[in-house]
Amino acid sequence: MADVSPLRRRMIEDMTVRNLSPATQRSYLHAVSKFSRFFGRSPDRLGLDDVRTFQVHLISRGISWASLNQTVAALRFFYGVTLGRAEVPERIAYAREPRKLPVVLSADEVVRFLEAVPALKTRAALTTAYAAGLRVSEVVALKVGDIDSGRMLIRVEQSKGGKDRYAMLSSQLLGPT
Repeated sequence: MADVSPLRRRMIEDMTVRNLSPATQRSYLHAVSKFSRFFGRSPDRLGLDDVRTFQVHLISRGISWASLNQTVAALRFFYGVTLGRAEVPERIAYAREPRKLPVVLSADEVVRFLEAVPALKTRAALTTAYAAGLRVSEVVALKVGDIDSGRMLIRVEQSKGGKDRYAMLSSQLLGPT
């Protein structure tokens, strides 16, 4: 077995004392050694600029956000606990996964979707939900009494004691009266 450096041994001991799982310990050790190999120097001789450079490198290689944040956690642990540099971890930023916009159907796609629904009752419910912009939980709780055709509104009850809201009702949904 290869000799373990005093720094690596200290990090292992720090993780063991804090009762980190063996999988987390392997992950942290791998991340710190990868960081060290990237620069070809001992990680205790690397600073915040090097961490940032390493993060940019990982992102450019297409690393997943979860893996990047695991590396950040390892480096924060290494600098904050093993090296005792309390000011460093808070300056190593976690990555935030970019929010993806939902797919929005075109008007023709919505019409084709609704026409593909064979049951009239189901088609009416889906058309109402889509036209009024209702959430699934709101559609499930919808009652006939919630539809105010005179005012062209649907009363949507909010769960958990929230204030009810009103959704506009399309005149096309009501049809000829």
